[in-house]
Amino acid sequence: MTGTTGGTGHDERLRRWRMVLGGGEADGTGRSLTGTDAAMDGALTALYGGGTKKTGANGTGRDRSAGLGASAPSVARWLGDIRTYFPSSVVQVMQRDAIDRLGLSTLLLEPEMLEAVEADVHLVGTLLSLNKVMPETTKETARAVVRKVVDDLEKRLATRTRATLTGALDRSARISRPRHRDIDWNRTIRANLKNYLPEYRTIVPERLVGYGRAAQSVKKDVVLCIDQSGSMAASVVYASVFGAVLASMRSIATRLVVFDTAVVDLTDQLDDPVDVLFGTQLGGGTDINRALAYCQSQITRPAETVVVLISDLYEGGIRDEMLKRVAAMKASGVQFVALLALSDEGAPAYDREHAAALAALGAPAFACTPDLFPEVMAAAIEKRPLPVPDTARTLRNP
Repeated sequence: MTGTTGGTGHDERLRRWRMVLGGGEADGTGRSLTGTDAAMDGALTALYGGGTKKTGANGTGRDRSAGLGASAPSVARWLGDIRTYFPSSVVQVMQRDAIDRLGLSTLLLEPEMLEAVEADVHLVGTLLSLNKVMPETTKETARAVVRKVVDDLEKRLATRTRATLTGALDRSARISRPRHRDIDWNRTIRANLKNYLPEYRTIVPERLVGYGRAAQSVKKDVVLCIDQSGSMAASVVYASVFGAVLASMRSIATRLVVFDTAVVDLTDQLDDPVDVLFGTQLGGGTDINRALAYCQSQITRPAETVVVLISDLYEGGIRDEMLKRVAAMKASGVQFVALLALSDEGAPAYDREHAAALAALGAPAFACTPDLFPEVMAAAIEKRPLPVPDTARTLRNP
């Protein structure tokens, strides 16, 4: 933590403790703040200042409550202050806390407010939840905010995703009796190192490894089936971005389906993830069985299909039917992936009984970070074990 009044040694320690404890008679530091430190403390108090007691003029105790005021100008000033005094990562956390603790969601319906906030995945989730009540004057600004976040995510994730999945597609298409021009020499040499003849300083290639020739054809079908209940907001954002990246690859036919108690196919909007996001409706119930029934009806090449269910598994539909559909898809050759979340935060609250039932079917359910997702998809495409994070391995054998 930095400020203009910081010192060294004992004074600096007192200053830091004063910033942490928030002042008042009980903090024990006896330290007052000035300058930038005082401004930072004021910004923090406005958000986190509740929970302590002060004595009023009549001698009665009263809560010292947090608050930014009810007007958009006061909130906009506070947003400007925290962006001045804190790094972007901290600003995003404070914005999220302000929305949760102080009920500022409705103020995000005003264009000037949206222009003042620091855009991130969680803000996008909040805007999407307000989509239906958002006035027309705000929607253009909201789309610009969402566009900025989506563009940043695509820059971060697209190149590695395409490279990882292109390699997986090539490996899955390799053939064991290639023509000379189709031989993958690097893998052929590695596969035959045991046949090295030192006296001749050569390798006898007993097994040739080659590439398939259908490089421009569709090799895999991928179905992203996304739970759009309110708790899955960040996952919806990341899944929409990944859906657009996958759809841009000519070797993968991508379908994107979102669901609550209804099922909506947004595949025709995959060229623009912002359109996908504004086509979702966060909140409502959950009918996983109905969603999987629709996805199952769209499968034409089971052995070349990967179905990715992204859900916290709280099923409002028919549980046994849901599990039967997963079992039937796997029996037909579909690679089925169950992700409890696709976000940086880890697993949310989820239905452990349903997760255990999926694990028993050979489909362990686990939370996946955006950075791990390309590896998960590559493993599914190559039909090898999924790279389940260590923290989720208990779901393999519940």
